[in-house]
Formats: sequence, C-alpha cells, structure tokens
Amino acid sequence: MAIDQEKVQDLEKAPGQPEAALEELSAQTPRELPLQERVVTINRVSKVVKGGKRFSFTALVVVGDGEGRVGSASGKARDVQSAIRKAAARARKSLISFPLSQNQTIPYEVIGHFGASRVWLKPAAPGTGVIAAGGVRAILESGGIRNILTKNLGSSNPYNVVYATLNGLVSLRTKEQLLRARGKQ
Repeated sequence: MAIDQEKVQDLEKAPGQPEAALEELSAQTPRELPLQERVVTINRVSKVVKGGKRFSFTALVVVGDGEGRVGSASGKARDVQSAIRKAAARARKSLISFPLSQNQTIPYEVIGHFGASRVWLKPAAPGTGVIAAGGVRAILESGGIRNILTKNLGSSNPYNVVYATLNGLVSLRTKEQLLRARGKQ
C-alpha cells in the first residue's frame, strides 16, 4: 500500500499546518509502507524423523523503501513461497533507518561486524554505482544507496554478511547527531 498521493496534494494546498498532517501521513506502520522485497538466499533444510527425512525451506529476505530504511529477516516453512512470505513479514517489523547524503551514498566510511563477517562500506562519487555483491547489494539498493564501494572481509556466509551490512548502516550518524553528542550544538 502506498501513501495516497491525492491526500498529500490536498494537505499541501490546505491552509494552516500541512506539515503536521504530512508527518502523520508519513508515520505509517511497516505494513503500510511501500517496501521493495528482495530474496537474498533460499536454502533447503531437512529434519530426520522416524519415517525418513522431512524437508523444509529457509529464506533470507531484505525489504527497503529506497529512502534510508531497510530491514532483513529469515523465514522457514515447508514450501518456498511461505518461507519468503514469513521472512518478508518479519523483515517489515525490523526496519532500521540510516542517513543518506545528497548524492545517494553514505556520509562516511564504516566497517560493519557480525559473527566472522566484516563488511567495509565506503562512500563513492556520483555515477560510480553500487560496487557490491550478494546480500550487501540487496541491502544497499533496497535502502536507496546508489553510489558506494564495498568489500566483504572474512566470512561470506549470506546471513552474516547481511547482518554485518545492517550493523554498519545502523552505526552511521548525521553531522548534527555527532555534534549534539559532543556537546557542540
């Protein structure tokens, strides 16, 4: 479900305080946000039971709005579609926000850690594109980053790489937040 564009236009034309009404409209629950879903990996897993093996599927899914909000989660079910649906629903509930600079990159270089994976993220000049692979690319493109350099250091396990990328993005701060934290406001 997308934000109703007619309501937005009506609120912009209305006299008074359209900013407050626009903020209320944009503060939607994760279910209502227009999010893109990307499947990072699907894995078949099995459980040994009395009569043999019981197979099920796990899916790692990334969701994002393209404007600095992204989330990821895994889901498990007896069929692939149900696993993807479960993972997407969980990912919508675990959205994180991060700052984007004006040329659709991150403000500064950062390294994200998770498990044995480290992901190095470095801002790039406009026109560079997303230099990343696999789960890192899915996270960055879903979050709205268009120019960035990355390098996977350590483990290449898709789950750890995705969570390391999220860790790096969560640690980013805006210039105003850093100045406020240092007491130089």
